[in-house]
Amino acid sequence: MDLASPMTAATPAATDLSLRACGTCTLCCRLPDIEVLSKPANAWCRHCVEDRGCRIYDDRPQTCRDFLCLWRTDAGLGREWDPSAAKMMLYRQGPQTTVLVDPAHPDIWRTEPYRSGLAAIAAEAEAGGGYVILFVGDHVSRVRPDAGGDRA
Repeated sequence: MDLASPMTAATPAATDLSLRACGTCTLCCRLPDIEVLSKPANAWCRHCVEDRGCRIYDDRPQTCRDFLCLWRTDAGLGREWDPSAAKMMLYRQGPQTTVLVDPAHPDIWRTEPYRSGLAAIAAEAEAGGGYVILFVGDHVSRVRPDAGGDRA
């Protein structure tokens, strides 16, 4: 991600990935569908302790070990993209960037800085042959650079 993008916070700490930690965030234990654990999307994983993390962390499945939260791995995303604050999480798989929005905050992605930030992420993805898909509960849409989202 281009560090001059609108998502970048001005402070060095925002881009120092070593300072980023999950903390009390457990969105990755609730929002995605995790087939190997028979966990549907938007339901708590049976191994998660809310606001604390995984009870089986040392023995968690490879799917969970391989998961990379984009906020923890992309220095171009500023503090506002911390999933605990944003109420959404982002990750990449091949050409697809996936945005999972907490159903308790279904419209958060429509507010700033998220709407314009998602449009910028979509523009960058499309320039490289990728795309951005947004999930809010059962609603799925493709985020477009020109619309900021909610257009399939």
